[in-house]
Amino acid sequence: MFLRLALWFAAFLAIQTCVAAAGDVPNAVNRTPPIARSFEDWKAACARLPANRSLQGRMPPKSLLPLPRFSEFDEVLTAFFAQCKTGTMSHTTNWVGPAPRTNAFFNTAKAYFLTATASDATPAIPFQPFAQKLSVPDEAEIFFRADLHGDVHSLLTDLTWLNEKGYLRGFSVARTNFHMIFLGDYTDRGSYGIEVLYTLLRLKLANAEQVFLARGNHEEVGLQARYGFLEEGRGKYGAAFDARKVERAYDFLPVVIYAGAGENFIQCNHGGMEPGFSPHGLLDAPGPFSFQFLGTLKQKQFLAGHPDWLAGADEKSREAAAESLRDFRPDSPISPTVLGFMWNDFAVLANEPLFVFDPNRAFVYGARSTQFLLHCAGTNTKHVRAVFRGHQQSSAVNPMMRRLVASNGVFRHWQAADAPALLHASVSELAKVLERAEFRPIPPGSVWTFNVSPDSVYGAGCGFTFDSFGILKVAGNFSDWRLQVVNLPVMP
Repeated sequence: MFLRLALWFAAFLAIQTCVAAAGDVPNAVNRTPPIARSFEDWKAACARLPANRSLQGRMPPKSLLPLPRFSEFDEVLTAFFAQCKTGTMSHTTNWVGPAPRTNAFFNTAKAYFLTATASDATPAIPFQPFAQKLSVPDEAEIFFRADLHGDVHSLLTDLTWLNEKGYLRGFSVARTNFHMIFLGDYTDRGSYGIEVLYTLLRLKLANAEQVFLARGNHEEVGLQARYGFLEEGRGKYGAAFDARKVERAYDFLPVVIYAGAGENFIQCNHGGMEPGFSPHGLLDAPGPFSFQFLGTLKQKQFLAGHPDWLAGADEKSREAAAESLRDFRPDSPISPTVLGFMWNDFAVLANEPLFVFDPNRAFVYGARSTQFLLHCAGTNTKHVRAVFRGHQQSSAVNPMMRRLVASNGVFRHWQAADAPALLHASVSELAKVLERAEFRPIPPGSVWTFNVSPDSVYGAGCGFTFDSFGILKVAGNFSDWRLQVVNLPVMP
């Protein structure tokens, strides 16, 4: 808890410094609005940037920055706020339960993360994480991409491929049945968080109802103060960097997206399960888009009301759940405890414990406990079949990273051919038994972890040079759904 408070205080000081100084720098004038900038022009400007691996945490020369002034990025942020306040999210009929209030959720002049220690702050607004439902037609395709961590080169490689294949036309989606979901962690640990966010926001602005950005654990002020993004912003733009405005934008990103067709849905989020939240009303809501505030997370009530959930679990798992789960209304992504959709993980092998508390991270869910939660998330007419997520990567080689590389960047947990004897097996050994096909079915109750970008500390530390994303094709029958895994070379 002391570490979390320290992170928050450091983040607050960093943001206050940025905000206080921002008024000293006038905005540039007489320039072409960057929101009209073409994809090809943006791609060419970013191509001049050195790789993250060569920079090793340093900033690129300012002369090479594709956005020389923060005001250019600020213009896109302002447009994103306007889209949120007037688009699908703004319609109260699209909300299940309480709808957002103009003077709180949509008031971008205020920020919940500044009120804890700022005695002169404007009146507090609450932290209001929310879930989203996306219902697409049969035969639609959904693109999935996990952690980018400031790797703009990999992101633009992916978008170039999508342009070449006819999915995109510049920043615009070219097919009415194509959607894109990004699974969080866009900045930190890489030098191009600004460029990644600019690219993603340009996609969102051009395709409000076809591009969706989930919120990861690094879309949070404390981690961004610790792992580099706030430092990146100050290094690139000095006093003009408006950290508060960037951090406020994350509040308009859902922490979980239930994406699907007909009666079948995939839980799409950065981290893991959150037993305190029920999406029943969200899933049953009419229309292709619905939203719901998480509200009070009733973890302890779920545990008490579902004695079969951890039936058969070892004593340590049951004790950990009883001691760790609680009922609470989050006042930040990490307080009074971490938000599971953004933070939690999954066991690698099917025989691992059903519930583990990792004090250095969050909760880890095993196979049967996860499948129980997925079943409970569904309704009489809607079913949550699987989880697509990122988050569980490491810059050091470990059993999870070996499996991600061996699986061509998309690993399905708890495969029958995977076994305790193979826990520490090499990539080449695992490649003989794990799924590696380009097209893969989606077994009910499965969890899929997508890999992180290669031009990163993760790629350097684990020795992989290819990028990975998936394109899910849905169908009338869930047994016909297929995930296409695409690998693209990024690093030489």
